[in-house]
Amino acid sequence: MIDNIVVFYIFFTIVGFLAAMIGTIIGAGGGLVFVPLFMYWFPEWSPSMVVGTSLFSVMCNAISGSIAYLKQKKVYINAAIIFSLATFPGAILGAQMSGWFSGKGFMFAFGCFMLCASVLIGFKNFRKGERKEESLTLEQLSYSKSIGISISFFVGFISSIFGIGGGLIHVPALIYLMGFPTHMATATSQSILAVSTTVGVITHLIESHIIFSIAIPTSIGAIFGAQVGARIAKRLKAKAILALMSIAVFALAVRLILKSGILG
Repeated sequence: MIDNIVVFYIFFTIVGFLAAMIGTIIGAGGGLVFVPLFMYWFPEWSPSMVVGTSLFSVMCNAISGSIAYLKQKKVYINAAIIFSLATFPGAILGAQMSGWFSGKGFMFAFGCFMLCASVLIGFKNFRKGERKEESLTLEQLSYSKSIGISISFFVGFISSIFGIGGGLIHVPALIYLMGFPTHMATATSQSILAVSTTVGVITHLIESHIIFSIAIPTSIGAIFGAQVGARIAKRLKAKAILALMSIAVFALAVRLILKSGILG
């Protein structure tokens, strides 16, 4: 445990900054860092407290990142609105279930799914040449609303129940299932995440799952980190973003598989 209160708050502000910066670049939020860190530093917390506190910080990360991406005009607003609304029921259900959901089999299966997804993203990313969709503009883009809505419900649920943010699912889906250009996918995912996490946070707040003494410093760092992340993402090539996404998905998959305890 960190004893010095000043060092304590500075540490978590820096953590929030770095987590949000990375999360905004790949459109996933900072939950990949927040959740394992909270579990390590605060073993006395219940899973609901870990998830609720992480989700609060991810919400601030996503809102700040969304504002930055909107200024860059990279968000497909029509898709963001439709898919955000689709996350509502999933986010509420996930937040309510986070207190008693302990299905190790589900966690293991989901981890395996994400592991396969990371390999698929990596394989597709390292093919020769750029995806033809990378050159599409907002006016040229078409997509399946039914696929997007179905995925968004699932993303809202996963986001609230694990506190990780749903961009790790949304971004690959937007890119490979709906043909979004990579930069547009990460930006749109960030806007969807801003809405879905807000719904999840409200539910966790009602259930008293959020530890504000930790959520506030990490969120302050996340607000600034998201702005920096959006600027960095603007300068990165699509392949670089997808490589980071593949690594992040792989890390999440391994964490879920190990956490399930099924492998011993």
